[in-house]
Amino acid sequence: MVLEDEDNRVARLQRGDLLLARDHHRRTSDLVKKRYSTRFNELPPGFDPTVNPMPSIPTQYDQPRNQDRLAPPSRSGRVEAGGEGGSGAGPQVDVRALRDPSLVPEQYVTETLSEATEDEIREYELALRKLKSRASTDLQQNVYQNRTQFIKISKEAEKLKGEMRTLRNLMAELKANTTALRSASNNVEDTGFNSQIGGGMSRRDKRSSVADRTALWSSQMQALYKNVEGSQKFLPNTPGRHVVQNAGPWVELDNATYRSRRTMQIFLLNDHLLIASRKKRKTDAPVPADSRAPMTKLVADRCWHLLDVEVVDMAGPSDSSSGRNKLADAIMVRGGGQNESFIYRTEKPEDPEKAALMLNIRKRVEELRRNLQSEREATNKAKETINYFASRDPGLLQKTELLETLSDIKDMLIEVDGKQQNLRWVESQMDELDINIALQQIEPSVARIEKLKSLAYSLKNNTIAQDFISFKVDERRAKLAALVVRELTSTHHQQKKTKQTVSWLTRLGFEDRAREAYLEARSETIQKRSRQCIFQGDLNQYIWEVSFVYFTIIRNTVSCFQTCFPPPMMSACVKWAKEEVDAFNAILDRQLSGEEKGSEIWTECMDTAKAHAGVLAEVGLDFRDLVGQGAKQTSDASSSNAPAGLGLIMGQAV
Repeated sequence: MVLEDEDNRVARLQRGDLLLARDHHRRTSDLVKKRYSTRFNELPPGFDPTVNPMPSIPTQYDQPRNQDRLAPPSRSGRVEAGGEGGSGAGPQVDVRALRDPSLVPEQYVTETLSEATEDEIREYELALRKLKSRASTDLQQNVYQNRTQFIKISKEAEKLKGEMRTLRNLMAELKANTTALRSASNNVEDTGFNSQIGGGMSRRDKRSSVADRTALWSSQMQALYKNVEGSQKFLPNTPGRHVVQNAGPWVELDNATYRSRRTMQIFLLNDHLLIASRKKRKTDAPVPADSRAPMTKLVADRCWHLLDVEVVDMAGPSDSSSGRNKLADAIMVRGGGQNESFIYRTEKPEDPEKAALMLNIRKRVEELRRNLQSEREATNKAKETINYFASRDPGLLQKTELLETLSDIKDMLIEVDGKQQNLRWVESQMDELDINIALQQIEPSVARIEKLKSLAYSLKNNTIAQDFISFKVDERRAKLAALVVRELTSTHHQQKKTKQTVSWLTRLGFEDRAREAYLEARSETIQKRSRQCIFQGDLNQYIWEVSFVYFTIIRNTVSCFQTCFPPPMMSACVKWAKEEVDAFNAILDRQLSGEEKGSEIWTECMDTAKAHAGVLAEVGLDFRDLVGQGAKQTSDASSSNAPAGLGLIMGQAV
């Protein structure tokens, strides 16, 4: 019984512990859930929103920080404050107002700066200057881009022009081939000489091979001269002239009545139309050896160039049948020097010679016009080339011999880095060189000039192209050298820049000009600095200042010259230093002319000058013995140019 009660009590204790554990776990879970579900944006209890959380800011500090969020400016140009207690900001630059074409500057400035302070006016002026500088920079970039695009478009247009010219030539060849095929399809062959002229020619002699063509044409012309009396007077034997067709016998008709007048024979050459009349041989003429020879002879009567006359087919409807029959086989030759017209009719009705003659005349006229057009195009190309180069470089007008050869070198090719280039490529290089010079890009300009000079030197076998490139390069080289010399004159006191500019001028071949410009600039510097020395009664002090200026600048000049110029030019620098020392001696002699030689002041001045001359030993020069020596002659020679009391020699700079 006791054991049972003990067991029950233990069981109750265990159930109580379990309930306590479950209750603790539940309370822990509730706390965790409450922690994660807490909302921090809820106002704490007892919060009064009407209470001011912080004191108000003083009015002098109540200014907006972000100037970009200010209200837009008023008509007066001032920005209005957002609150009643705020003060107005300074005037702002209104770009839209400045872009207005109807802007009145005086009125705009008056309205904008009417209430501005002096500091605000300065700030407004500074803003306007920045805007002007930015606009100038944008304008310069736009000009450069437009020029580059213009040059690119010009090159493309020139290329397109050449392609169109090639296309036109191809179209002309296509037209000629089409005409030849059409004539071949009509199965009309050119008719040669009759038995009187060409009966003895074999088939082999009539072939149109390149080897026998010249001989064939020459034999045809000789046969024509032999059988047509007086033909050589109208048709001298020139290269390429040949007989195209012997049209046989024709009858010349009267222009008014269409009656027969005389018998003619027509010969068509490649460029002329020859009309020969048939005449009977004289009875007293010697009988030829061949009894079968004809009793008539051909005499040249008229001859026209094919481009000077017009051959018209007279076949067509007429009023009467008789008129129609007379003109059905007739042609009219109209034109010539007297603007006359002649009518010729075939002896046989419906003779095929007429159709063949008209076809051959049309073919030869088209060929002559095509050749004439080609010659005109070649002449125009030559003129265009001359105008192109002359307009781009007016200096070529002074080069008469070179200008005359421009028409021959327009299509000339030169080898550049293993590639074939024409002279238009040289012009493109000149365009880029002009751009570099205009932008004062010295190093790229010098490098391009060296490249073009080496290119011209390599064209020894092509004298025309070499002269052309050399002429172009020399012009740009002189222009660039003038620009570099101007920069050298303005920066001669900076050794690093002086060395660079002298290097550029040496590469351009103007080292002598660089030396003269540098030494002249240094002489002007000595004169300028010595004029700044003012005599205030103490002669020793004045001589100290002048000698210090002279010998210090001479030392610096010689030192810079040794660094920047090649050693062979050092003699010119020593000569310049000697001349400057002589100029100083003239000043020294003039200032000491009132002192007795050997006096205390005279000795102090000479010692001061020689002490300053000793600095030249740092650059390898020793002119101490020259100080005070020979100055009298220099002073006498330049006394007419020297103002009294200043101690200067005008015009002494090298």
